[in-house]
Amino acid sequence: MFTGIVEEVGKIVNVKKGAQSLLLTIGGNTIFDDLKIGDSVAVNGVCLTATTIGNHQFTADVMPESISMTTFTNLKVNQPVNLERAMAANGRFGGHIVAGHVDGTGRIVNMKRTDNAIVFTISAPKSIMDYVIYKGSITIDGISLTIMERTESTFSVSIIPHTLSETVLGHASIGTEVNLETDITGRYIRHFMTLDEPTHTSKSQKSMKSLLVENGFM
Repeated sequence: MFTGIVEEVGKIVNVKKGAQSLLLTIGGNTIFDDLKIGDSVAVNGVCLTATTIGNHQFTADVMPESISMTTFTNLKVNQPVNLERAMAANGRFGGHIVAGHVDGTGRIVNMKRTDNAIVFTISAPKSIMDYVIYKGSITIDGISLTIMERTESTFSVSIIPHTLSETVLGHASIGTEVNLETDITGRYIRHFMTLDEPTHTSKSQKSMKSLLVENGFM
Protein backbone atom coordinates (compact mmCIF):
# COMPACT_ATOMS: atom_id res chain seq x y z
CA MET A 1 0.00 0.00 0.00
CA PHE A 2 1.12 3.54 -0.78
CA THR A 3 -0.04 6.99 0.25
CA GLY A 4 0.46 9.06 -2.88
CA ILE A 5 3.18 11.17 -1.28
CA VAL A 6 6.00 11.02 -3.83
CA GLU A 7 9.44 10.57 -2.26
CA GLU A 8 11.53 11.59 -5.23
CA VAL A 9 11.69 11.93 -8.98
CA GLY A 10 13.88 9.21 -10.45
CA LYS A 11 14.54 8.37 -14.07
CA ILE A 12 14.23 5.52 -16.52
CA VAL A 13 17.70 4.10 -17.12
CA ASN A 14 16.76 1.34 -19.56
CA VAL A 15 13.68 -0.12 -21.22
CA LYS A 16 13.88 -3.69 -22.49
CA LYS A 17 10.84 -4.68 -24.48
CA GLY A 18 9.50 -8.22 -24.62
CA ALA A 19 6.70 -9.50 -26.83
CA GLN A 20 4.06 -8.05 -24.50
CA SER A 21 6.09 -7.09 -21.45
CA LEU A 22 8.78 -4.69 -20.27
CA LEU A 23 11.87 -4.96 -18.11
CA LEU A 24 12.59 -1.55 -16.64
CA THR A 25 15.74 -0.25 -15.00
CA ILE A 26 15.01 2.76 -12.82
CA GLY A 27 17.45 5.05 -11.04
CA GLY A 28 17.02 7.22 -7.96
CA ASN A 29 18.50 8.20 -4.61
CA THR A 30 16.18 8.51 -1.62
CA ILE A 31 14.29 5.24 -2.04
CA PHE A 32 17.51 3.21 -1.90
CA ASP A 33 18.03 3.95 1.81
CA ASP A 34 16.42 0.64 2.71
CA LEU A 35 15.12 -0.84 -0.56
CA LYS A 36 15.40 -4.63 -0.75
CA ILE A 37 14.81 -7.18 -3.47
CA GLY A 38 11.11 -8.03 -3.45
CA ASP A 39 10.03 -4.62 -2.15
CA SER A 40 7.25 -2.70 -3.86
CA VAL A 41 7.85 0.68 -5.47
CA ALA A 42 5.19 2.88 -7.07
CA VAL A 43 6.57 4.17 -10.38
CA ASN A 44 4.28 6.91 -11.71
CA GLY A 45 1.61 5.29 -9.57
CA VAL A 46 2.17 1.74 -10.81
CA CYS A 47 3.11 -0.82 -8.16
CA LEU A 48 6.26 -2.68 -9.30
CA THR A 49 8.50 -5.21 -7.56
CA ALA A 50 12.25 -4.65 -7.32
CA THR A 51 13.93 -7.76 -8.76
CA THR A 52 17.56 -6.58 -8.71
CA ILE A 53 19.20 -3.65 -6.93
CA GLY A 54 22.60 -2.00 -7.39
CA ASN A 55 24.29 1.36 -7.97
CA HIS A 56 21.14 3.26 -7.01
CA GLN A 57 19.17 1.42 -9.66
CA PHE A 58 16.59 -1.33 -9.55
CA THR A 59 14.95 -3.48 -12.20
CA ALA A 60 11.27 -4.41 -12.38
CA ASP A 61 9.16 -6.56 -14.67
CA VAL A 62 5.99 -5.04 -16.12
CA MET A 63 3.23 -7.46 -17.10
CA PRO A 64 1.03 -7.11 -20.21
CA GLU A 65 -1.98 -6.09 -18.07
CA SER A 66 -0.03 -3.24 -16.48
CA ILE A 67 1.17 -2.05 -19.88
CA SER A 68 -2.34 -2.01 -21.33
CA MET A 69 -3.73 0.00 -18.39
CA THR A 70 -0.95 2.58 -18.04
CA THR A 71 1.23 5.06 -19.88
CA PHE A 72 4.19 2.67 -19.77
CA THR A 73 4.09 2.01 -23.52
CA ASN A 74 5.42 5.58 -23.86
CA LEU A 75 8.35 5.27 -21.43
CA LYS A 76 11.71 6.42 -22.73
CA VAL A 77 15.26 6.35 -21.38
CA ASN A 78 16.02 9.37 -19.14
CA GLN A 79 12.31 10.09 -18.68
CA PRO A 80 11.59 11.34 -15.13
CA VAL A 81 9.25 9.20 -13.00
CA ASN A 82 7.65 9.60 -9.58
CA LEU A 83 8.92 7.09 -7.01
CA GLU A 84 7.39 6.04 -3.69
CA ARG A 85 8.23 3.07 -1.51
CA ALA A 86 5.43 1.07 0.08
CA MET A 87 4.16 2.66 3.30
CA ALA A 88 5.86 1.50 6.50
CA ALA A 89 3.52 0.33 9.28
CA ASN A 90 4.86 3.08 11.56
CA GLY A 91 4.86 5.78 8.87
CA ARG A 92 2.77 8.93 8.58
CA PHE A 93 -0.33 8.68 6.43
CA GLY A 94 -0.01 11.93 4.52
CA GLY A 95 -2.13 11.19 1.43
CA HIS A 96 -4.83 8.54 0.99
CA ILE A 97 -4.96 4.77 0.50
CA VAL A 98 -3.23 4.04 -2.82
CA ALA A 99 -2.93 0.48 -4.10
CA GLY A 100 -0.71 1.16 -7.09
CA HIS A 101 -3.29 -0.58 -9.30
CA VAL A 102 -3.94 1.97 -12.04
CA ASP A 103 -7.53 2.12 -13.35
CA GLY A 104 -6.56 3.65 -16.67
CA THR A 105 -5.13 6.77 -18.21
CA GLY A 106 -6.30 10.34 -18.68
CA ARG A 107 -4.98 13.30 -20.62
CA ILE A 108 -4.22 16.85 -19.51
CA VAL A 109 -6.51 19.13 -21.54
CA ASN A 110 -5.93 22.44 -19.78
CA MET A 111 -3.51 24.15 -17.38
CA LYS A 112 -4.44 27.46 -15.82
CA ARG A 113 -2.47 29.48 -13.26
CA THR A 114 -4.49 30.74 -10.29
CA ASP A 115 -2.32 32.85 -7.98
CA ASN A 116 0.30 30.46 -6.55
CA ALA A 117 -1.21 27.29 -8.00
CA ILE A 118 -1.83 25.72 -11.39
CA VAL A 119 -5.18 24.08 -12.05
CA PHE A 120 -4.84 20.95 -14.18
CA THR A 121 -7.93 19.75 -16.03
CA ILE A 122 -7.80 16.11 -17.09
CA SER A 123 -10.10 14.18 -19.39
CA ALA A 124 -10.85 10.58 -18.49
CA PRO A 125 -13.13 7.79 -19.73
CA LYS A 126 -16.49 7.10 -18.06
CA SER A 127 -15.09 3.98 -16.38
CA ILE A 128 -12.90 6.31 -14.32
CA MET A 129 -15.22 9.32 -14.06
CA ASP A 130 -17.85 7.13 -12.39
CA TYR A 131 -15.57 7.10 -9.32
CA VAL A 132 -14.52 10.75 -9.45
CA ILE A 133 -16.35 12.88 -6.86
CA TYR A 134 -16.09 16.52 -5.81
CA LYS A 135 -13.58 16.89 -2.94
CA GLY A 136 -12.69 13.22 -3.24
CA SER A 137 -9.19 11.80 -3.67
CA ILE A 138 -7.50 10.65 -6.86
CA THR A 139 -3.98 9.56 -7.74
CA ILE A 140 -2.33 11.13 -10.80
CA ASP A 141 0.97 9.48 -11.75
CA GLY A 142 1.21 8.32 -8.14
CA ILE A 143 0.43 11.74 -6.59
CA SER A 144 -2.39 11.97 -4.06
CA LEU A 145 -4.60 14.93 -5.04
CA THR A 146 -8.03 16.37 -4.22
CA ILE A 147 -10.66 16.84 -6.90
CA MET A 148 -11.82 20.47 -6.96
CA GLU A 149 -14.25 20.23 -9.87
CA ARG A 150 -15.74 17.65 -12.22
CA THR A 151 -17.83 17.46 -15.37
CA GLU A 152 -19.15 14.40 -17.21
CA SER A 153 -15.79 13.78 -18.86
CA THR A 154 -13.18 15.87 -17.03
CA PHE A 155 -11.99 16.74 -13.54
CA SER A 156 -9.68 19.42 -12.16
CA VAL A 157 -7.05 19.48 -9.43
CA SER A 158 -5.06 22.41 -8.03
CA ILE A 159 -1.30 21.88 -7.87
CA ILE A 160 0.84 23.88 -5.44
CA PRO A 161 4.41 24.95 -6.35
CA HIS A 162 5.98 22.31 -4.07
CA THR A 163 4.16 19.48 -5.86
CA LEU A 164 5.17 20.87 -9.24
CA SER A 165 8.83 21.06 -8.23
CA GLU A 166 8.94 17.64 -6.55
CA THR A 167 7.00 15.51 -9.06
CA VAL A 168 6.79 14.82 -12.78
CA LEU A 169 3.83 17.19 -13.09
CA GLY A 170 6.45 19.92 -13.26
CA HIS A 171 7.37 18.49 -16.69
CA ALA A 172 3.78 18.05 -17.89
CA SER A 173 2.01 20.02 -20.60
CA ILE A 174 -1.34 20.02 -22.37
CA GLY A 175 -1.69 16.65 -24.07
CA THR A 176 0.42 14.73 -21.54
CA GLU A 177 -1.05 11.31 -20.75
CA VAL A 178 -1.17 10.38 -17.05
CA ASN A 179 -1.89 7.29 -14.95
CA LEU A 180 -5.06 7.50 -12.85
CA GLU A 181 -6.11 5.52 -9.79
CA THR A 182 -9.42 6.35 -8.16
CA ASP A 183 -10.11 6.02 -4.44
CA ILE A 184 -10.13 2.28 -3.70
CA THR A 185 -12.64 2.77 -0.87
CA GLY A 186 -15.15 4.22 -3.30
CA ARG A 187 -14.57 1.34 -5.72
CA TYR A 188 -15.40 -1.23 -3.05
CA ILE A 189 -18.51 0.66 -1.92
CA ARG A 190 -19.80 1.01 -5.48
CA HIS A 191 -19.15 -2.68 -6.15
CA PHE A 192 -21.11 -3.90 -3.14
CA MET A 193 -23.91 -1.37 -3.66
CA THR A 194 -24.48 -2.47 -7.27
CA LEU A 195 -24.37 -6.23 -6.81
CA ASP A 196 -27.51 -7.80 -8.22
CA GLU A 197 -29.58 -9.73 -5.72
CA PRO A 198 -29.36 -13.46 -6.58
CA THR A 199 -32.64 -15.15 -7.50
CA HIS A 200 -32.14 -17.71 -4.73
CA THR A 201 -31.52 -15.12 -2.03
CA SER A 202 -33.50 -15.76 1.14
CA LYS A 203 -34.76 -13.16 3.58
CA SER A 204 -31.66 -13.71 5.67
CA GLN A 205 -29.35 -13.28 2.68
CA LYS A 206 -30.44 -9.97 1.18
CA SER A 207 -28.07 -7.78 -0.78
CA MET A 208 -26.33 -4.86 0.90
CA LYS A 209 -28.34 -2.44 -1.27
CA SER A 210 -31.66 -3.98 -0.21
CA LEU A 211 -30.71 -3.82 3.45
CA LEU A 212 -29.77 -0.15 3.19
CA VAL A 213 -33.03 0.72 1.39
CA GLU A 214 -35.13 -1.11 3.95
CA ASN A 215 -33.44 0.70 6.80
CA GLY A 216 -33.88 4.16 5.31
CA PHE A 217 -30.32 4.84 4.16
CA MET A 218 -31.21 5.27 0.46
